[in-house]
Amino acid sequence: MKVLAEERQQHILQMLKENNVVKLKEIRKQTNCSESSARRDLQLLEEKGLLIRVHGGAKIKHSLQRELDMSGKASKNTAQKEAIAQAAAKLVEAEDVIYLDAGTTTLAMIPYLNKPELTVVTNGVMHASLLADQNVRTILVGGELKNTTKAIIGVKAVSSLTQLRFNKAFLGINGIHPRYGFTTPDPDEAAVKTTALEQSEECFVLADPSKFDNVSFVKVAELSQATIITSSLSQPVRARYCEQTTIQEDF
Repeated sequence: MKVLAEERQQHILQMLKENNVVKLKEIRKQTNCSESSARRDLQLLEEKGLLIRVHGGAKIKHSLQRELDMSGKASKNTAQKEAIAQAAAKLVEAEDVIYLDAGTTTLAMIPYLNKPELTVVTNGVMHASLLADQNVRTILVGGELKNTTKAIIGVKAVSSLTQLRFNKAFLGINGIHPRYGFTTPDPDEAAVKTTALEQSEECFVLADPSKFDNVSFVKVAELSQATIITSSLSQPVRARYCEQTTIQEDF
């Protein structure tokens, strides 16, 4: 059965998301199209900035430094983020001292953080405000405010975190990749995330499926250094990562 051009192109993007590289012969096989149609699809997708053509096919295009602001992030994958946040909050116990990274998925955890004698350290200004509204003991690290993500970053933030210890850290992330590990676009935010991870007994990375197979500019940690809390991964994606790290899905 012939597949319409738009459907073919969506199928190609899905193939790229799962495998990072796609071959012309595989596109032809899966979509029952001619080689000229497959080449035309790849050309159109490249013109839209969605992939990079290579000999015999295409590879995924990674944006290493682009990052949405908080409002832009908040509008993406909201149902998945909510489910992930609820699953993460269940790991918090009474009297825990936890680190809560700036980010929209960690922000969604806050309504569920109702354990007694809980202490939360955060570099998220919005997070600190919501936690204070819930009468949760909150420590906001000092440093420079990054306007786009409302995160406290910089040398002072890193220095203050080195003086603290956490039972658990919950981090947001931009990219998860089997070769390049956990990555994020901003070196200053990466330094804060890495320090928080190192100061924690356990670390959890909260990430919806769109973060998998993506790479950003700066490495935060190896995959083995944290448990990933996510939702509804496809079997091929899960298989690529489960040998290197623990994956907890929300269902």
